[in-house]
Amino acid sequence: MDALLATLASVVREKGVLRFEEPIVLASGRKSREFVDMKAALADGEDLELACRAVVLRAEGLAYDVVGGPTMGADPIAHVVAVLTRTRWAVVRKEPKDRGTAKLVEGAAVGPSTRVLLVEDVVTTGGSLLRACEVLRGLGAEVVGAVPIVDRGELAATRFAELAVPYRPVLTWRDLGIEPIGDA
Repeated sequence: MDALLATLASVVREKGVLRFEEPIVLASGRKSREFVDMKAALADGEDLELACRAVVLRAEGLAYDVVGGPTMGADPIAHVVAVLTRTRWAVVRKEPKDRGTAKLVEGAAVGPSTRVLLVEDVVTTGGSLLRACEVLRGLGAEVVGAVPIVDRGELAATRFAELAVPYRPVLTWRDLGIEPIGDA
């Protein structure tokens, strides 16, 4: 596992960590001079597979039927982890689709007795992942754990602990050599 994590951290640092002279606004609303672009970091199939194998290892011991999270960050991760673990995938939209089925959750049907593993590419405060958790729990699903590939701070861990949901990031800001995002 250590070699896999070291390789993944190297890939993300090399292909996905961007540094700016002036702070930019992140999806969380926080500002940082560093941006972790996981879409670029994991654009090669080999790198995406490596990251998803690390997610599977971090999720060891958690029993789940569906793997998913907020679209778009979770999409490729959920799909590949579902293939690797022979489970189903689902993603949570920001808003229900305004046509056709008007679904908020796409992919596998999620409801009572569905055990869901949440995944995400990058977490700063955990807001998107927590919203996905709320949506899935609202459908009756049991969220058995949350495994983001990168956690940029320590806020999400506290929030998931309050919900009694195991939180197991694959990499943290320390692994990438970037500044953490904290309260503010």
